[in-house]
Amino acid sequence: MKLLSVNLGRPRAVSYTDQAEGLTGIDKRPADGPVRVAAPGPKGTGGSGLAGDAVCDRRHHGGDDQAVYAVAREDLDDWEHELGRTLANGMFGENLTTLGVDVSGARIGERWRVGRAVVLEVTCGRIPCRTFQGHLGESRWVKRFTHKGAPGAYLRVIEPGEIRAGDPVEIVHRPDHDVTVALQFRASTTERELLPRLLPAGEALHPESLAAARKYVEQQRS
Repeated sequence: MKLLSVNLGRPRAVSYTDQAEGLTGIDKRPADGPVRVAAPGPKGTGGSGLAGDAVCDRRHHGGDDQAVYAVAREDLDDWEHELGRTLANGMFGENLTTLGVDVSGARIGERWRVGRAVVLEVTCGRIPCRTFQGHLGESRWVKRFTHKGAPGAYLRVIEPGEIRAGDPVEIVHRPDHDVTVALQFRASTTERELLPRLLPAGEALHPESLAAARKYVEQQRS
């Protein structure tokens, strides 16, 4: 298991985002050298966990619980076959393109050591948006991506440090519950009845996902 690339995005003006200034950092490209990774701060003020990576719409992206976004190269390859086009590392707006890591099958709270120093913790899956669809230029992309159910994973930074392409990825902690990124994604999108199944992941869940699960359970009781 390893990193194929560490990808960074610069602010770019586009027509397909509702960010106030019309900017997005979704177009990410592989970095040439090491990249510093650290917790960026709370959502709304904190951006990306990677130095030099732009998060332009901080209403919905960035912050400590969405500091890093990872996608498996295997999933990109699968989409290449389905779409009939090349998808370069970083094309999905991911910071980390991995090889040999079951990213969407990772458990919430699972911890990965990347390189020598960095430890990341899985929090939730990526919900597709209008900007993602515009960036890909594929019709009905949000619906298609959601149907596939392999969203990649957001991670928080537990131990900061530097990472670079080629670094090994090691799973150093795997919780004993069965709440995977894929399950959390389904519960948050098309199968809301699954929300109670997220509760065993507890505080490791992205706070918004945990709050949604708790609210659903309370509504079912009333």
